[in-house]
Formats: sequence, structure tokens, C-alpha cells
Amino acid sequence: MRTTQKRVCILLPNKQNLDCTVRVRARGHEVLNSVLKQLGVSELQVFGLAVLRDNEYLFLDLEQKLSKYFGKRWNRGSLMVPFILFLRVQYYVESGRLILSSKVQQLYYAELRHKVLHSESRHQEELFFQLAASALQADVGDLEQTAEGNDDDEDEEEEEEEEGEEKRHRHYFLPEDYFPSWLIKRRGRDFLLQHCPVLHMELRGVTRSQAVLLFIKEAGDLQDGPVTFYRVKQEKKGRRSSILLGVALKGVRIYQDLEGKLCLLYDFSWTDIDRLTFQGSRFEIAAVGSLCLPKLVYYTPSAFHSKHVLRHLRDSHRLHIDTREVVSYIQQLDDTEASHFYKEAYVCDTTSLAHRLQSNSLTSSMSDWSVAVETVTAWCKEEEEEEEEDNVTEFELCVDEPVELFVDNPAELSWLAELAVDGPVELPSSYWAAVGVEMKEVLRRRADEGVSVD
Repeated sequence: MRTTQKRVCILLPNKQNLDCTVRVRARGHEVLNSVLKQLGVSELQVFGLAVLRDNEYLFLDLEQKLSKYFGKRWNRGSLMVPFILFLRVQYYVESGRLILSSKVQQLYYAELRHKVLHSESRHQEELFFQLAASALQADVGDLEQTAEGNDDDEDEEEEEEEEGEEKRHRHYFLPEDYFPSWLIKRRGRDFLLQHCPVLHMELRGVTRSQAVLLFIKEAGDLQDGPVTFYRVKQEKKGRRSSILLGVALKGVRIYQDLEGKLCLLYDFSWTDIDRLTFQGSRFEIAAVGSLCLPKLVYYTPSAFHSKHVLRHLRDSHRLHIDTREVVSYIQQLDDTEASHFYKEAYVCDTTSLAHRLQSNSLTSSMSDWSVAVETVTAWCKEEEEEEEEDNVTEFELCVDEPVELFVDNPAELSWLAELAVDGPVELPSSYWAAVGVEMKEVLRRRADEGVSVD
């Protein structure tokens, strides 16, 4: 007997989960509204709801019915077994200050923490120590300083007490919670327990919320951190997908999978791309003429995937356009606070850090370069929906402007007609305008307090 309601479980980045019950004809926005209500926030800004399909995450079009994503299982399912969705970062940002809600900011921080633990950027070893120190400051706050060394004439009992105190400080965290497994194997747990607290100690006085912002800022420099990956093929009928398309913070990256390691082939900023052209499962990337690169041709698993990759690319580029002015204000604010309130947190002494790491043989050879995508665990086996890919009208995404979508005959495919409408996206410009107003007000208050903003 078919039920008129379905149970949906939403997995959060902080390893918690939410449950909601929706109508059998429910659309994505109904689940999102339930998530907003349960989290107690008005909007999720940079997050989206995603489904696991073909072992990768696809972000839902919230106006589509959930049955479109779960296929025949949706009608056969019961309230006893929930359908799984994921709340994941859909749009990475240059600064955590762009996220006004502290709850949403914490979720963003949690997902980046997971990304760091699964990163394979082995040429950036120094950065992992900086990230670990920032995360420890965010998680546990100030590390209490150990007592100064005893004079030679102090008794043995006091020395043992200090050794015990130092040992406790060294063992107040688990390396597995702050470092990738390959780095723990390379340096050893004892080494990390000994040296990471030194960097943590340098962040004394930085509040936990400031440390979260610092972590988000530093994680933006991680090669395979703030990137969403989509696996594509170089040939339409090819079985093995050796190429990955990465939607990154400031553009698009193309990686090749070589025996389990990802090598970066192309790193396009948005201004490097002249046009993205989609036709069914086929899409092309045309770089601007000054780069003198041939047109790149790849294939997604289906037209269904192409639709969602296109939407993600389009909205990510629009976000980049909409936030440029706001990011400029935030940079002014960061510079102001760095020079007046908590300079040590926002201006990291990388020279001193590099010297310390080099003195302990922490730096690795630059030839040991590799990047890798986070391994996705298949929570459930998605049924393959049949997608019509023959005679699909070509459509293009021009990235010279915020959004300019060309469709020759969208009536041939219903969702192409939907994409051709220049309607609101998940992150409307009005939201970023509000963030900009808030940043301007903070800068004005800083100026009134006598703090230079130059």
C-alpha cells in the first residue's frame, strides 16, 4: 500500500541529522523549509540540499519534485525507511564574514574541517599545521601556558609535576581529529602532539569565533579544499571517468585521475572562460583567446547530470559577481582588525612558521605534488533514471556577465526552458547587498573609534 507521506533524513556536516515528513508530491523547497525551521535560521546562504547519485553529490533544484531524484523507489517507499539527503556547501566563499548566521557559519566550518581531514594536498604540509592550530583555538580556546622551568636547586617532585602538566597539554587533542591520515603516518602522532600546541599557543587571546573565521580563510588556500567535484569522461562511450571537473572558489578546475592521484590540468578563473556549452551529456569549455588553448570537450553521465552541473556553474559565477564589492569591504575590515585588535590571528607570520617547520624537518619536497577528491561513501544505491539525450538543443552559459543563458529552442526539453528564465537563484543579490551594508557599517564604527581603515 502506497503512503501519502514520505520520511526524509537530512545529514548535516557536523554529523548530526534532521528528520522531516513530507507529502509524496513534495518539492525540494519543502524539505529546505523544514531544515530552516529545525535549525532556527532564516536562510542557509551558501548551503544546498544534495542527493547522492552515481557516487557523487548533485544539488537539488528546489522547485523540482523529490520523486525526480529518488525515482521509482519514492513511490514504493514507506515511512519506516527514510530517504537520504545531504546538507552541503554549494557555494564556497572567500571569507566566513559573508555568512551572517553564526549557526550556518559553524556548519560551514564543520564541512571544511572534514575536507581538510580528507585532503591529499601533500605539498602544502605547512598549511595543515596552521589549520590545526586555528581549529584547536576554535574548539578549545586558549591553551594554558605551562609553568616556567625550575631552577637547578628545585626539588625533583616539582620537576615531575611540571612534566605531568606539559604532558597533559600535549595530549589534549587527537591528531586524527586535526590532520589527514597521510600526514600522521609521515610525521608520527608523537611529533604532532609535541609541536602543534606550540602553534596553538601563539593564538592566545583570539576568540573562538575569530578562530573559526581564521580557519575558513586559511582553508581557502588548500588545493583540494573548497572545491566541488564532478566526474566526467573524455569520450562519450568511455567506461572509466578519469577526468574531474572542479567548481572552485574563483573558477573551474580540471583534474586527471592518475592511478588514484589527481593531477591539476587546468585552473580557469571565471575571467579565463569565454563560454561553456552544454548539449545533452556533452559539454565544452572554451577559454578566452589570449590563453591559446584548444576547446575542451567532456561528457557527463547523463543529461540529468549536465543540467545540475550547469546550474551549479551558473550560480557559482553569479555569486562571484555579486560578492566582489562585499569581499572588498571585508578585506578592509580584516586589515583594520589585523592592525589593531588581533593581528596575530589575521596576519599569520608565515616566515616564522616556515622557519620553525623547517627546523623540525616538516617541509616536504615540492615534487611530491598531488591532489585528491574526498572519497564518497555510498549511503544508498540510486536508481538510474532514463534521460533522453538525442536531439537535445544546445544551450550555452556565457560567463562574461553574471548570467547570460542562450537557448535555441527550449521547448524541446522542459528543464531547458526553466533554465532560460533569468529568475532568482539561491543567493539573491539583495542578500549580498545587505552583507555589504553591514560591512560598511562596521568599517564606519571602526573609523569613529579612531582606527585607521587605510
